[in-house]
Amino acid sequence: MAPRNKEIWLPDDPDKPRVVVIGAGFAGITLIKKLRDKPVNLVLIDRNNFHQFPPLFYQVATSGLEPDAISFPVRKMFKGYTNFLFRMASVEEVDTSAHRIYTDEGFVRYDYLIVATGSVTNFYGLAQVEKHAIGLKSIRESLDLRSLMLENLEKAAITTDEQERHRLTNVVIVGGGPAGVEMAGALAEYKKYVLPKDYPYFCDETMKIYLVEAGPRLLPAMSAAASGTTLSDLTGMGVEVMLQTAVKTYDGSTVDLGDNHQLAAATLVWTAGVKGNFPAGIDKAGILPGNRVAVDEFNRINGQPNIYAIGDVAGMPAAGYPNGHPMVAPAAIQQGEHLAANLMRQINGKPLQPFVYHNKGALATIGKKRAVADLGRWHFKGFFAWLIWSTVHLLSIIGFKNKLFVGLNWLGSYLSYDKGNRLIIRKYHRPMP
Repeated sequence: MAPRNKEIWLPDDPDKPRVVVIGAGFAGITLIKKLRDKPVNLVLIDRNNFHQFPPLFYQVATSGLEPDAISFPVRKMFKGYTNFLFRMASVEEVDTSAHRIYTDEGFVRYDYLIVATGSVTNFYGLAQVEKHAIGLKSIRESLDLRSLMLENLEKAAITTDEQERHRLTNVVIVGGGPAGVEMAGALAEYKKYVLPKDYPYFCDETMKIYLVEAGPRLLPAMSAAASGTTLSDLTGMGVEVMLQTAVKTYDGSTVDLGDNHQLAAATLVWTAGVKGNFPAGIDKAGILPGNRVAVDEFNRINGQPNIYAIGDVAGMPAAGYPNGHPMVAPAAIQQGEHLAANLMRQINGKPLQPFVYHNKGALATIGKKRAVADLGRWHFKGFFAWLIWSTVHLLSIIGFKNKLFVGLNWLGSYLSYDKGNRLIIRKYHRPMP
């Protein structure tokens, strides 16, 4: 920890209130964009100097995209903002009484604090799973997963032990939400179209893909029709879907599902849940399920007039959402937009307006020309749903060059089924516990 008396240099306007945002996710960057050129000093703190696009992490992991296609430098994003400063640091503690944020680089004073720290993978207390599995919540994890799977394929090409070859190539994905479904579909296409070209001597049974879901159906947040279509499509693509099945433990080699049921796999991808992530110093008296900070209808933490939480970390009980709104990008973006307007109301002495979430629907892709979409009363599947999914995600990516790069990459993959980023740039080293 940096010395507590070391202050981070922030040459901003002393006559304007300082709004400090922790986190460069969807919620944080949306709020900052809405406050451009407003009479406030905006300070963004994040451990990374880039914004990342989580919906496409699985494509980086499965060699479909390079990481720079779905990440964007923070300083470039806010180039031209006259009231914005960025500092790269890891927040360690918030002192609400002194209005200070302590980081590994020093402290920052604030007049208004916005906690937009998002979420992290939730392993539900399964220590061995957390030690040996890989989540899908960051660019780094996506690259780790890509390296691990490619390294295992190369090891499988060397070994003379048939059982070891299967263990090295098998992949178990835990969690039947959008991330798990999309990962399973991408790997199924990889197995069908890429594996035979790169490793023509592998047998047809090499590389089994398992999708394990503890609940009774896939995509539980979507309609029954979407769940049924997804199950049918993935099964048809060769994915072994295991419903109402929970992982008990994993030692890096064998997945234990209980009742003497085990799967041999050198790779386990955990997409089974997330939990809120916030720094020390935030009052834990109102923590909701999912480790989310309880906020009121204005996104204030414990009713404090100058501290707010938005995005995944914020738990705002509302009609239909007793534990808070869905931990998805649209909710985070809407909260960022709404809070930006409320902050200006507060600064100008006007009453705040309560937040109301507008659910615009849900999308999930399964593979080329395969997707499901729930848009209000309308439910789509197949090519049209895939087209909607592709358009929405392409428009949501920040930066014209990134949009162009991803669009051209998708076009190439659509025409050839190829995944051209099968590069082991750095070998994966499992972190020590």
